[in-house]
Amino acid sequence: MKHLINLKCALLIASVALLVNGCKRGDASKPVEKGPSTTFVTVTPARTTNWDRTVSIIGTLYPKDDATIAAEVDGTVDRTLVDFGDRVKAGQDLASIDTASYDALAEQSAGNLAKAQASFLNTKQNFARSEELKRAGIASASDYDQSKAQLDQAEAEVKAANGAHAVAQLNLNRSKVKAPFDGAIAQRIVGKGDYVKIAAPLFEIVNDSVLKFIFQVPERYGSFVTKKLPVSFSVDNYPGEVFTGAVYLISPSVTTGSRAFSVGALVTNTDVRLKANTFGRGSLVLQKDVPTVVVPLEAVVSFAGVTKVFVVEQNIARSRQVSVGRIQGGMQEIIEGLKEGDTVIISGQNRLSDGAAVTLQTAIPTVSTKAAPTPQKEANEKR
Repeated sequence: MKHLINLKCALLIASVALLVNGCKRGDASKPVEKGPSTTFVTVTPARTTNWDRTVSIIGTLYPKDDATIAAEVDGTVDRTLVDFGDRVKAGQDLASIDTASYDALAEQSAGNLAKAQASFLNTKQNFARSEELKRAGIASASDYDQSKAQLDQAEAEVKAANGAHAVAQLNLNRSKVKAPFDGAIAQRIVGKGDYVKIAAPLFEIVNDSVLKFIFQVPERYGSFVTKKLPVSFSVDNYPGEVFTGAVYLISPSVTTGSRAFSVGALVTNTDVRLKANTFGRGSLVLQKDVPTVVVPLEAVVSFAGVTKVFVVEQNIARSRQVSVGRIQGGMQEIIEGLKEGDTVIISGQNRLSDGAAVTLQTAIPTVSTKAAPTPQKEANEKR
């Protein structure tokens, strides 16, 4: 009897176990309901600020004036007084070419001129006496004509001697090579003892106190470029330093190959720190304080040649392809694709696709177009 009771208890426990397991399998077969997927993001509004409209430029610094000084007389170089790197003033002696010979020729021509002038004075006196004798009826007409011819010849000899003396003096002056303008010697080509002929190059000189920054501007900006527009640029030998100038040359034609035109800006080379023919890169200011739509730099996503941002519309992320411009102070210029006030995602966008649901992690800052007050202005307002 006891054995029969134990068997019934075992069957009852097995039945209960089967019933519990069946209930569990039935619950597992039901689908689990999930809430809508969402991504937490941080947003900020696109805002408008006043930026200068600029165009990036690359160019070369040329000297305002440069020249190759050539020999103006034939002869042997007596001496050179300067070398490359030396700074010179206009009219300063740079070299001399056979000056002793040209000095002697100048003295000889001066003597010939004095001799001709003395002969002319004597002939003039003789002619004056001939005129008196002719008026008195003593001298014949032939004697008078001969005296007059001698006077004319003496006068012509004076003119010839005067011309020869001027040429000799000019050659003497030209034998002393002088600087045509203030500047620096870029190259000395000849040395003492070299024989040179007229037009042989002697020195290369540059005026580097003022430089010309020559660069190319795309033709689409042609209507904006005018004289006196400000230019800023930097050079490799002064990293982080900015130099400035102003437009003063504008080419009237566009180069067909590059579809750009040349522009030149004058740059005052203070303390002659900049070197001629240096490469420079910078920007040309076309317009001042132009309203510009900007967003934080981290809002812009670039992939496979496509630049875009994500904006929030009723808690849904929308992809917007944009055209971007300059970067200043961590802000990216948006040329096309956004307008002021659009809610832009600045974090979490790498996990998004167009149409994804989002949850704002922080409140949207208030858009303000006013400039931040200065400490002095705040003090005045408190008063």
